[in-house]
Amino acid sequence: MRANPVLSSVLERYKNGEIPLDDAAQEIEGLRLERVGDFACLDLGRAVRCGMPEVVLAEGKDPEHLAEIAVRHAETSGRCVVTRVTPEQVSVVQARCTGKGITAEYRTPAQVLVLSTGPAPEPTGGIVAVITAGTSDIRVAEEAKIIAEEMGCTVRTAYDVGAAGIHRLFPALKPLLDADVFVVCAGREGTLPAVVAGLVDKPVLGVPVSTGYGYMGEGRAALASMLQSCSVIAVVNIDAGFTAGAFAARVANAGEKK
Repeated sequence: MRANPVLSSVLERYKNGEIPLDDAAQEIEGLRLERVGDFACLDLGRAVRCGMPEVVLAEGKDPEHLAEIAVRHAETSGRCVVTRVTPEQVSVVQARCTGKGITAEYRTPAQVLVLSTGPAPEPTGGIVAVITAGTSDIRVAEEAKIIAEEMGCTVRTAYDVGAAGIHRLFPALKPLLDADVFVVCAGREGTLPAVVAGLVDKPVLGVPVSTGYGYMGEGRAALASMLQSCSVIAVVNIDAGFTAGAFAARVANAGEKK
């Protein structure tokens, strides 16, 4: 088998005294891959390379395959986050964790399963605020919250403060103003992120949620509205709680390194 050229380069630089042992070990750790049967390849070095954990999407996966992936990931890296899990998948994964020293906590309404063999991630000092327009948006907001917490951030929330009763927003914002970044989830016409961006001096990330019906329903009107915002916001895809939480945590954590 031909040697991995990237790995060979790391070892060559270490041999020549160009990088210390700790740096070489970290670079090698960032290249780690592990096969699971003949159906999956775990990217165990993502946290080192990208500053964020690999997260397993449960949607469409066979429950037994998902259980094998999640357990192997937790055993190897200490934690595994699984998003969009069904009750059937949860039962199979939790059963597979029995007797292995792995806790498997199912967090609703986010539909996220967190497997762990040790302590929670170390705090980074980054602060993320997560806001929803309505209670129907909480499932997506909670996914973003969990991901940001898994990346070491403190997350503060304010739910059900949307444009239909905009007076609810102002007192809810007060305890959130020291956040490094705001994640704002809204369905239907998706007004709230633009409003929040006009009130705070931090980055705002809009998350369209697949609520609403009829013409441009299921989050499409919210997405279009956020993309046309006259306030300065960034926007992720419909229901993309994971993406929003991970991106927000990167912004918050980068600010803490200054």
